[in-house]
Amino acid sequence: MLKKSRTTYAVAFGVLLLIEIIIALFVHDAFVRPYIGDVLVTVLLCCLCRIIIPKGVSALPIYVFVFAALVELAQYVNVVKLLGLENNAFFSTIIGTTFSFVDILCYAAGCLAFWVAEKWLFNS
Repeated sequence: MLKKSRTTYAVAFGVLLLIEIIIALFVHDAFVRPYIGDVLVTVLLCCLCRIIIPKGVSALPIYVFVFAALVELAQYVNVVKLLGLENNAFFSTIIGTTFSFVDILCYAAGCLAFWVAEKWLFNS
C-alpha cells in the first residue's frame, strides 16, 4: 500500500494534469474528450485539494462534486454571459459555456473513482 502524503497526491496531480492537457490539445473525439476528460477533472481537483489537506477531510470527494456541479449549473444560467466574459477565452474555457447533465454524471463518476482509489490504495 502507498503512504498517504502530499507527495503522492502531487505526483498524481502532475500526471493527471498532463493527461488533461494532452486530451485538450490532441484528442478531438466524441468520447474521451467530453466524458473521460470530465471524469478526470474531478479526480485532478481532489488530488489538488489533498496536496493542501492530505488527511482529515473524508468527505472531500463530495465537496469537489458539489463544486463541479455548481460550476455546471453556472453554465446552465450562462454565467459567462451574465458576467460579460463571453469574449474572454480564458474565462469561457475555465467556467465553460455549455450545460450538460451528462457532465454532472461524469463528475460524480470521477469523485466516486477517487474515493474508491483512496480506500483501496491507502486502506483508509
